[in-house]
Amino acid sequence: MENSAQRPDTRRRFTPAWPVKDLPAGSSVLVEGPTATPTTPEADPQPKAVWRFFVYSAIGIFAFFVPFSINGSKSTILLDHIVTWITSTLGENTRFLALFAIIAGTIYQFVSGRWKEDYARMAFAALSVLAIVLCAMLTFGFGPAWLFNPDIGPFILDKLVISVGLLIPVGAIFLGLLVGFGLMEFIGVMVQPIMRPVFHTPGKSAVDAVASFLGSYSLGLLITDRMYKNGSYNGREAAIVASGFSTVSATFMVIVAKTLDMMEHWTAYFFIAFIITFIVTAITVRIPPTSRIPEDYYPGATPHPEKEITGNRFKAAWREAKLELNRADSLGRVLWTNFRDGLVMAVQVTPGIMAVGTIGLVLATYTPVFKVAGIVFYPLVWALQLPDPWATSGALATGLAEMFLPATLVAGSGDMVLKFTIAVVCVSQIFFFSAMVPAVLATDIPLSIWKMVQIWFIRVVLTVLITVPVAHLLF
Repeated sequence: MENSAQRPDTRRRFTPAWPVKDLPAGSSVLVEGPTATPTTPEADPQPKAVWRFFVYSAIGIFAFFVPFSINGSKSTILLDHIVTWITSTLGENTRFLALFAIIAGTIYQFVSGRWKEDYARMAFAALSVLAIVLCAMLTFGFGPAWLFNPDIGPFILDKLVISVGLLIPVGAIFLGLLVGFGLMEFIGVMVQPIMRPVFHTPGKSAVDAVASFLGSYSLGLLITDRMYKNGSYNGREAAIVASGFSTVSATFMVIVAKTLDMMEHWTAYFFIAFIITFIVTAITVRIPPTSRIPEDYYPGATPHPEKEITGNRFKAAWREAKLELNRADSLGRVLWTNFRDGLVMAVQVTPGIMAVGTIGLVLATYTPVFKVAGIVFYPLVWALQLPDPWATSGALATGLAEMFLPATLVAGSGDMVLKFTIAVVCVSQIFFFSAMVPAVLATDIPLSIWKMVQIWFIRVVLTVLITVPVAHLLF
């Protein structure tokens, strides 16, 4: 047996950015190993170019969170405007770009060896090959008629693959400004009293939630994956953020509301969907499978756990931001690193969206698979007295294939309670196979397909239970 004295000391010294209970202010501890040893206090950080925190963070906030209109276009965030400009400039050539990304993503899975990690990744590697074939058919205009159904192949390629494939790397550039110069740390300390007790996540996860709601779930996942890999989240926290906050964007909520002829109730819909989504998240984090996900940190990452604050919260937040500024790389390196990671994530996501999304929509459109699956929701729908229980149950089940499908299936209904409930479910369910599930699998967030399906089912049930009474009060 190896003598403990011969082992290298791999513990890392951690200095809290705020006073911690049972520890003298300013002390640091060894955060790994069997004991925590107090050391001498560290001086208040004095980073160079403090202006970077204000300027770069402001640019990041504007890019992610401030919607505006250009020449009468739809009001949306800067990232969406950039993606729209790229797609309109390239026109049909964006399909060639998508085909190249899918080919690159498929090759990456085999070259990197990720396809060997588990059966799910093996299946997705095989589906990636199918994705190349499907995208090639759509790009060059040959193949079966069902693939060219506007609600299947063209919808998946043009509205999901191309949009998400461009949004991730473009968003990754601005993500460097948002998370690389202290803003995440500052916000994390300030909102910790809300996020930790309610959602069991660090305060900085609030940025993920807002980025998803105002931007895109893909951007939220990009932030979450980065935070997990750098030790800011442990495995359970990363899974909670991904499964509870990574909703579809507010702009897509507009599409749902228009489809269901609910724009006159837009304000109520937006805020109620926002609130119910996070109420459901607060419940799911306390029950399996989420509550049983290990709290392990990403292998090789240096843990940066949050500590309870007993002193001035604003001062603690500002100190933590300055510590991050001291650690920050140059602007050029930060932007390049994030853009590179965004490209890698984009090429990993697009094959899954193309293949799994197409299969899901084909099954939902041409087979009774999801109507049969909807049986699990029938008792709930019947008990709540929603109209046409069999059709409504089937509509809820189709959300697992594509979050927009339930809205299309009940659009002709005259029952506002039903339409409002379905509209909220489209947002609150989080997971769907046409895009979200492949996007999660392209990250290192510890969520398997089975866990995602379980969480999806729980979220749908809870959302319906909460939303129906609220909808009756409104209508």
